[in-house]
Amino acid sequence: MSVSSPSPFDFRGYRVVVAGGSKGIGRSMALAFAQAGASVSVCARGEQALDEVRHAIAAQGVTAHTRSCDLADGEAIEAYVHEAAEVLGGIDVLVNNASGYGFEDTDEGWLAGFNVDLMAAVRASRHALPHLSASSRGSILHISSIAAFHPGVRGPAYAAIKAALSQYTTSQALALAEQRVRVNAIAPGSIEFPEGLWDRRKTEAPELYRRTLAKIPFGRFGRPEEIAHAALFLASPFAGWITGQTLCVDGGQLLTG
Repeated sequence: MSVSSPSPFDFRGYRVVVAGGSKGIGRSMALAFAQAGASVSVCARGEQALDEVRHAIAAQGVTAHTRSCDLADGEAIEAYVHEAAEVLGGIDVLVNNASGYGFEDTDEGWLAGFNVDLMAAVRASRHALPHLSASSRGSILHISSIAAFHPGVRGPAYAAIKAALSQYTTSQALALAEQRVRVNAIAPGSIEFPEGLWDRRKTEAPELYRRTLAKIPFGRFGRPEEIAHAALFLASPFAGWITGQTLCVDGGQLLTG
């Protein structure tokens, strides 16, 4: 099922916020929720991409809201979440999808991951919580990575920060269970889409691209909509008794180490 196919999920009446959703996985999730009937707000840094995704969301006949936001900036996150809740009339689902892509083992690499992959999720959750706890269907989704589950010489900072995000998912789920807010994470494998990381590596690092592809039992890279399908499930009533979990969506990639 692509995002243009009829959705098996019904999110009519839901208010969904996607922090980091102008392209790739984030865009696909935003459009999937909109197609299923949800009102959707998206933030990112690029105005042009935000304009495009806002029109695509609105084309589904739902409320669409976007705002430019640097997710490494705590004050900007607070302002964005407040505005999104005001426009949508509340928040039922928060999706934390942003990444600083801190792959280098340098202070800059570590801080990029810490500030965007981890602290943006912490801050957005904090500001969205009053709305989520007021909802009868509050749910938080963090986008982690299968890199969090195994050691590797490439991207140690990225892997460690994503591991922290997966661990935070469990602690946050326990803390918010009393408020009936569910918290889960999705750990994607290697996802390919136009102008994305693996699309670039196909030409910039072809040997790495081939080695990675060879480790995926399903014989192909993943697609953004496949992560969106998992997000719809985890945010839906069908997952109403699932919390504190990290779901790997990777075509078996993690199985090969």
